[in-house]
Amino acid sequence: MSRTFAPQAIFFDLDGTLVDSVPDLAEAARRMLAELGEPTCSDSEVATFVGKGIPTMVERALTIGRSPVSPERLAQAVEVFMRHYEDTNGRLTRAYPGVVETLPWLKARGLKLGVVTNKAEAFIGPLLEELGMGQFFDCLIGGDTLAQKKPDPEPLWHACELVGVSREAALMVGDSGNDALCARRAGIPVLLMTYGYNEGVAVDTEDCDGLLSSFLQLPDLLD
Repeated sequence: MSRTFAPQAIFFDLDGTLVDSVPDLAEAARRMLAELGEPTCSDSEVATFVGKGIPTMVERALTIGRSPVSPERLAQAVEVFMRHYEDTNGRLTRAYPGVVETLPWLKARGLKLGVVTNKAEAFIGPLLEELGMGQFFDCLIGGDTLAQKKPDPEPLWHACELVGVSREAALMVGDSGNDALCARRAGIPVLLMTYGYNEGVAVDTEDCDGLLSSFLQLPDLLD
């Protein structure tokens, strides 16, 4: 990849980009389904559910191969999932290779770093602290921080405002078409990691400014 970037701030998606959180999400989903008397699901299935936030993930877990559920049933399921995920969050989640090594390097260059994810805000900080990465980030934007979430551009614009950089000086790093679309709508360049989730779709089909197979490749793309 020949193009390089000179951002003042880099905003990262969380699940599938910085961390592999599927084991904890899947365990919480299975506990939820068991409590509700629904058929279980596998880690690989849950990996395809991730990306649009917890309500969408829960709905997908409830309806895979089955009929749609009522809004009341979904609301109940989300509440049950959140309770179980509060217990499982961080237990088996791990940072992807190269993440823990690269974040201090980025901070040492004076870059502002942020997380812009559709994960509920209450789970972001505790997870990053559990993994020893909380100190590297200047802002944390969750799927319920604002009225809008990705792929709406507002979360990225809000992150720019929080860290005090212009949209032209930002870079987004994610793993999915959801991240790419959010960045495109925000007018911010975007790089996608090939090892993430992307709802079961090949990430090389997405409109982005570059693909990375390793987090350690990111510094080479920065001027």
